[in-house]
Amino acid sequence: MLQPVVRRTWAPKGQTPIQYSWDRHDRLSVIAALTLAPQRQRLGLYFQLQQGNIRFEEVMSFLYWLHRHLRRKFILVLDRYSAHRKAVRLLQEAGVDWFEVEWLPSYAPDLNPVEMVWNHTKYADLANFIPEDIRHLEHAVTTSINETGKMNWLKQAFFAHAKLKL
Repeated sequence: MLQPVVRRTWAPKGQTPIQYSWDRHDRLSVIAALTLAPQRQRLGLYFQLQQGNIRFEEVMSFLYWLHRHLRRKFILVLDRYSAHRKAVRLLQEAGVDWFEVEWLPSYAPDLNPVEMVWNHTKYADLANFIPEDIRHLEHAVTTSINETGKMNWLKQAFFAHAKLKL
């Protein structure tokens, strides 16, 4: 949504900061994958933005795109979002054999390191950010996630928060 994530901030005494925004119903969704190359222990961050909600078609498209980038079989760790389940089922029915799936328990976002990417983007990089329109938001989100992808220590922290050993 284009509503700002309001966080506490500092201001001179008696001068309450005011943010002006309006009720918008546009939506920008992001799908992402944190990857780990087993031999080199190299972490990667891949993502795509989508206007509107992510449906199973976008999940399937993202997985094909990810496979083209990784160029090998991979283990996919997913939460139980309905679009994830349907995309995996359809790909497996189609005979795709370049991934295996491990499902996270239901309602366990603390075990998913990608959730920390969203947390960092929303509550650190874009806190109190008020976009002019959907393009402005798309640019800000893309910049934030690209910068996050360059910080190996931060990606390691996302795995550590999920209590996953590299």
